[in-house]
Order: sequence, then C-alpha cells, then structure tokens
Amino acid sequence: MSVSKGMGYLLGVLVLLPLSGCSSRSQVEPPKVVPQPTSLVLATPLQVSYQSELALARLGQMLGEMELTPEQRAELFYERAVVFDRVGLRSLARLDFNRALREKPDFAEAYNFIGVYLVQQQNYDEAYEAFDSALELAPDYDYAYLNRGIALYYGNRASLSVSDMKRFYDAQPEDPYRVLWLYLAERKLDEASAMSHLREHLRQHGDSAWNWDLVRLYSGTLTPTQLMASVVTGVKDNRELAERLCEAYFYLGKFELAKGNRKEAISYFKLALANNVYDFIEHRYALLELELMARKAAQPGGEVRREQDGKQPAI
Repeated sequence: MSVSKGMGYLLGVLVLLPLSGCSSRSQVEPPKVVPQPTSLVLATPLQVSYQSELALARLGQMLGEMELTPEQRAELFYERAVVFDRVGLRSLARLDFNRALREKPDFAEAYNFIGVYLVQQQNYDEAYEAFDSALELAPDYDYAYLNRGIALYYGNRASLSVSDMKRFYDAQPEDPYRVLWLYLAERKLDEASAMSHLREHLRQHGDSAWNWDLVRLYSGTLTPTQLMASVVTGVKDNRELAERLCEAYFYLGKFELAKGNRKEAISYFKLALANNVYDFIEHRYALLELELMARKAAQPGGEVRREQDGKQPAI
C-alpha cells in the first residue's frame, strides 16, 4: 500500500525451486538443502518509467523558470517529491518535502511524508511530532493515523499504536490492510484477543478479493502456498504482479517472524524489496525489519534468541 492512499499488490512467474542433493559413489555426505520460502513467485523488478522521468524534468523546469507564489512553489515541490519517492530517490524526495514546508508551513501531506522517513531512520520522537503536526492541520487525515500508528508500533508504544490503528480501521473496516495493521498492533498487547478480533473482522467483512487472503493467512485458514496461488490469480500485468508480491512477501515475513522463523522472515523481507515498489509501505518497512533484525543479531545471544514479533525488546 502506498504511504498516502493504499497498500501494495503483486504478481509474476511462478517459480518453485526444490533443491536436491547429487548422489555420489563415494561416501561423501550430500550437500545440505538450504530452506527456501514456499512457492516463490517472481516479477520483473519495476523500472523508472519514461513518464516519471518526464515529470521530474517538467517540474524542475517549472520551478526554475516560472514566476510562482509560495503556495504554488510548495505544491510543485511536493509533487516532485512524490515522484522522487516513487522512483526510490528518497533523499531528494525528503529535501523537496522540506522545501514545500518552508513555502507552506501548514502542508499536512508533507508532514506525513517527513514522518514516514523519520520512522525509517528510527527517529521515532521526531516522527511522532511530524504526524502530530499533520493531524493538527488535517484531523481527518486517515493515513496520518496509519503512519503514526506504525511509528508507535516500531517505537514500542503498543497501546497508543492500537488507538491510532483502531481509528484508521474504523474509517474503512472493509479494507483488509486496516484489519492486518490493527491486528499487528493489538498482538503486542494480547495475542489471543488480537486473533479473536481478526477473525471477527474477517467474518464480517471478508470477501473473495485476493488481499483478504492475507488476513486468512494470519487467521490460520490459509497456508502460505495457498496465498501465493491467490496472489497470481487474475493479474493483468507485471506492475500489478510486482505490487501484489511486495505486499504478500512483507506480510509473510511478519507471519514467519512471529513464529520465530528468523531465516524465513529474512528471505521474505528481501523478496518484498526485490520488486522496487518504493512507494508501498510494505517496501519501506521490509527494509526497516531487516535493519532491526540485523541489530538484534549483532547483540550478545542475538542469533539464538527467539524473534517474537509481539514481544520485541525496546530498541
């Protein structure tokens, strides 16, 4: 899902690669099989489009050559920042979001993006301030509640995270991604209660759309293999496949991490990154998850400690 409007979707060529050891007439032990995530699906990684390159050129020309009011300059800086963000140029995007705020200090959407970047850098207190500013300016800005809820989730402020995720969920309870993020937040407080709520939300609002299968995975009524079969069903082009895969692999990573399957989780998070869907939150936080796991592994005893998603120590 994108930072401001939705969640990712993905698809591609189904690649299931079982590994087998070679037989030998000598008594050498066969090579060890390296565990792989179930039923890998791959898409061609997204590339920077001609339209995005043209948009960046035109916005740069307008900003350099036109007589503009401060509000017009703010809007153009913001639009260019969104394009930079979409193609993965996040330092340039953040620079333009800050320029937009200098021109228009009451720009709620720019505060929202700045907050997301601060979360990715694990600057949680500054991120909270950015999201607070966005919500003071636009109290009904749904995605600022989501993004602040995610910041609180990674900042180990579970109760406050649940409050924001509940607000985000209540605005559109038929959205499976809102169900998932509310569950992830609630699970840090009470795993049994979170699962009960997840299953009730699925019962009330679930339908045949593929992304509800993400919820079914967490509810225990769908296997990872079945999920990947669902991901590829009805895909129209490579972009849709890449977007679906980015989402599916991220939530599979969170699913495996909660079970303590650290190696499988790492593989899934890396696969979520592989499609270059830079503007989906699943891409952003797959990278953060890998950074957090690497930090834990570097701590004494980190490799052997169970990676319980709902019981992470404060970072």
